[in-house]
Amino acid sequence: MTDVQTAAVSVRHSHVFLGPDHARAERRTWAVIWLCAAMMIAEIAGGALFGSLALIADGLHMSTHAGALLLAALAYTYARKHAHDQDFAFGTGKFGDLAGYTSAIVLAMIALLIGYEAVMRFLNPVAISFREAIPIAVLGLAVNVASAWLLSGGHDHGHGLGHGHHHGHGHDHAAHDHHDHDHAAESLHVGAGDDSLTITIVEDGVPPRFHITRDTGALPDAADLTIETIRPDGTRQTFGFDSRLAYLQSQDEIPEPHAFTARIRWSVDGRSHDHKVLFTEHDHGDAHDHGNAAHHRDNNMRAAFVHVLADAAVSVLVIVGLLLARAFGWLWMDPLAGLIGALVIANWSYGLLRDTGGILLDRTADPRMADKVRQAIEADGDALTDLHLWRLGPGHLGAIVSIMTARVRDPDYYRRRLARFPDLSHVTIEVRHPPSLPAT
Repeated sequence: MTDVQTAAVSVRHSHVFLGPDHARAERRTWAVIWLCAAMMIAEIAGGALFGSLALIADGLHMSTHAGALLLAALAYTYARKHAHDQDFAFGTGKFGDLAGYTSAIVLAMIALLIGYEAVMRFLNPVAISFREAIPIAVLGLAVNVASAWLLSGGHDHGHGLGHGHHHGHGHDHAAHDHHDHDHAAESLHVGAGDDSLTITIVEDGVPPRFHITRDTGALPDAADLTIETIRPDGTRQTFGFDSRLAYLQSQDEIPEPHAFTARIRWSVDGRSHDHKVLFTEHDHGDAHDHGNAAHHRDNNMRAAFVHVLADAAVSVLVIVGLLLARAFGWLWMDPLAGLIGALVIANWSYGLLRDTGGILLDRTADPRMADKVRQAIEADGDALTDLHLWRLGPGHLGAIVSIMTARVRDPDYYRRRLARFPDLSHVTIEVRHPPSLPAT
């Protein structure tokens, strides 16, 4: 093996882009399948033993429920077993999104079938056996609640901005969150009264840095202020400051993520101060955007949970409809409840189809991350000429970056600049120069 080949082997990296909760999600999904299968067998056997057609029908319905969840479980298992298969150029992280897309189609078909049956019952009302139907609906709801409880063992990616803790003289003060929706700034107040400072992480069009301002009085000299960050893994970094017109700015960029304890030491007017504050990363994505929350979301688990939630919603509506129909003779309440349930399921199906379809078509997974990549590359005057950013799996993004620079810089320089974004799991960089400069 040549020296070049040996070096190439040393820098090869894994293409495993599964979500951090993959194994636990797989176990939870199989547990729900076994619960549904046991209930299905019990209902069909009980219906056959006691001559209850309604019980048999609900058991068959439970089998379709278990089948939909089986799709999710098989996707987890297949993605795990083939995670290291080189035939998948970018790993198997998208199998969950493919399963979620398929589940969304199944949900849409279920919504159509329920809606069709509801319309038919409006036109041709049928007699209802309330004595059997209501307990079965309650039993179905109980199973769905248990299933939802089993599936909801995941973790939340959203975090808030922590509280400031005073470790010097004076009083403790809670952190004030001035973090706006575009992730432009995170602000905390430290100190008390005239001795207070405001610490802001600013990254609006520039690489992230600390800005220090003061509501009243003069700012401390830049040489008299330092911030030391302590991350959960014990990594420490000390930041010095430069003076600007109305604030102090850290000399170095702040690596992502912005989750650390910051120790601020400064002297002003002959008084020394020593404070600690906690910064924790925000997540402002919501269910309708393609922001940070969206590219961390496990759409396979989401699809399984939506199936359970849809079934539970229909069970609640059926119970209400049956109770009102029995109490007041309103037989039309039963198909009305079914129609409302069909509309709710159709809405959930649409959202799931939209999000998973966008991922399967490699739609830009996180526009805010694209802006951050652009800022990181262009901060020193280089130009980002082309950027492709797509999702490889839950919490994993792939990027192809093309850069135009007039300086002698190799791809590793830009790879180091992008290393502060932990979600960029697979980055390909092309460096180009203006025609008058030699290529590197």
